[in-house]
Amino acid sequence: MLLSYNMDIRKKITFNYVALSTFSTSLLCIIVFFLFRENNRYHFLKRLDDRAKIVSSIHFQKDPEKIKYYQNLKKNGLEELIEEEEYVLKINSHNSFDYNTNLNLPNSFYTNILSTGKDSYERDNKYYLGQVFQENSQKYIVIVGARDRKGKDTTVYIVKIMLFGGIGFVILAFLLGRFLAKRVIDPVARITREVKRISASNLHNRLPEVKNSDEISDLTNTFNNMLDRLETSFEIQANFINNASHELKTPITTIIAEAEIMLLKERQQHEYVESLQNIYSQASRLGNLTESLLKLTQTGYDGQKQVSDIARMDELLLDVKSDLDKIYPDNRVSIKLNFAPEDSNLLLLPCNKPLLELAINNIITNGVKYSDNNEVFVNLSANREMIKISINDIGIGIPPEDIPHLYEPFFRGKIAAKYIGYGLGLPLASKIIRMHDGELQVQSEQNKGTIVTIIFKKGNIKKSNV
Repeated sequence: MLLSYNMDIRKKITFNYVALSTFSTSLLCIIVFFLFRENNRYHFLKRLDDRAKIVSSIHFQKDPEKIKYYQNLKKNGLEELIEEEEYVLKINSHNSFDYNTNLNLPNSFYTNILSTGKDSYERDNKYYLGQVFQENSQKYIVIVGARDRKGKDTTVYIVKIMLFGGIGFVILAFLLGRFLAKRVIDPVARITREVKRISASNLHNRLPEVKNSDEISDLTNTFNNMLDRLETSFEIQANFINNASHELKTPITTIIAEAEIMLLKERQQHEYVESLQNIYSQASRLGNLTESLLKLTQTGYDGQKQVSDIARMDELLLDVKSDLDKIYPDNRVSIKLNFAPEDSNLLLLPCNKPLLELAINNIITNGVKYSDNNEVFVNLSANREMIKISINDIGIGIPPEDIPHLYEPFFRGKIAAKYIGYGLGLPLASKIIRMHDGELQVQSEQNKGTIVTIIFKKGNIKKSNV
């Protein structure tokens, strides 16, 4: 199927190339033919014009010596013409002249001569030139005719050259067209063959790089970039499924096992209470994990969701702090509004308030958790261009090799494994902030702390979301 398709494309390219070449060559030949023919006609009529002037000079001269001179000039000085004819017709009035019966020319020819003083006529490749001359007060029409055999022969010759040359050029165009089609199609066919070999099981394969900076090179680079994104997405998806399955399976297995043990025989009351507490703990863990997954999907696959609220960021941060105080009563989070502007309108942000609160809550909670409840500083600043929230903790930090994977669901670094969590907080926060056209920046140094900066540039906020 692929080979047949490529052959069809090659045939189309070859046919189009040959058709365009044939059309342009034919057009050029037609133009050359008419220009050549017109040039022959012009020069032949010029020769007839010279003949007409000499014929008039012979006719008007009274001196035998001069007549003899012009006759010799005509015979020896000018090129001989084939089937030459000469006529001198006396003009009697403005529309009357002495007609010669040997001339079989249309009336329009004579009319044009009388009105304009000069005209030409062609019949069967024989040309006639008529011109008015005046001797004293008497006017005459001098008509000279001859056959342009040389012009006809050269015209036929040039037609043969163009005909055979055109046929040769069409054959050459066909060969060049096939070569061009092969040059154009081969890289595309190669790309197609390579693409057909790539599937979900070997997404690591890439198309060979093309050194040229043309469209084929751009196509190859674009496809390789797409494969990079697809491979990353597949890896994230596989990692997500594996980790989600593991995280969901563990509490379910524990609950089932605990219930089976309790049902084997009758137990003491304290054993039932202990077992129920264990089941409750695992069920709570399962509920929290399920809720986190549901919130992760609420932001949409691409992190886009319609926003419908307008919130003041200082009030939103205070609400987040109030929620944290309920969960972590002894937290040491400090909300600093020293750099907040006096104009409260600069703190307004179109948003989905519950989701944005969840995102900021997750980031601050991470600061509290991974700093072992050490101090966490939250700074808010704003101007006409942007709103900036900076969250700074002095916790365990993040190793450099873990930073590229921070936004992958369920990813947890080695030094963070000892803390309770599912690896969903930061990916969820990232998607929510991206949904609000914001930017999330993470700077961290292991064992020294982490600075998370959230920036909302007001020029990027979609008006349709306000």
